Amino acid sequence: MLKKILVPVDGSEPAWRALAMGEDLARTYHGELIVLHVVQKFSMSGLVLSGMNSSVKPESPNVNATQIGRMILDTAKKRLADSPCSVEYEMEFGNPAETVIQTAKEKAVSAIVVGRRGLSGVEEFLLGSVSSKVVEYSDIPVVVVK
Repeated sequence: MLKKILVPVDGSEPAWRALAMGEDLARTYHGELIVLHVVQKFSMSGLVLSGMNSSVKPESPNVNATQIGRMILDTAKKRLADSPCSVEYEMEFGNPAETVIQTAKEKAVSAIVVGRRGLSGVEEFLLGSVSSKVVEYSDIPVVVVK
């Protein structure tokens, strides 16, 4: 049933809760987990990541978006270190919602598990959240984790 589960992560607490739920679903259904981080060209993530609420903090203010993406995926690897599931880690570049949906199609996933709100801050306020766009435009089931 749920053989491949895609979990986009951005370093936010809702994304980590989504990762935990995705891992639980993959374990329950003996499925594979695909963890995806999408690097945006213009993003508030670097600024937010240096804030107090993030579990991923760059050591230097000069860290670029790709380095932050690697740090986020490294954190995901640590969180899943004891998981019995098969896990694949991906970093893509582009619009987060579009990239999540495209990756889901390319990887033929059974479901997407996404955090309700991520790190987009002002972008989310102006353009709408990634999770709501994924829910609206995805052809496969989407689980939104608060």
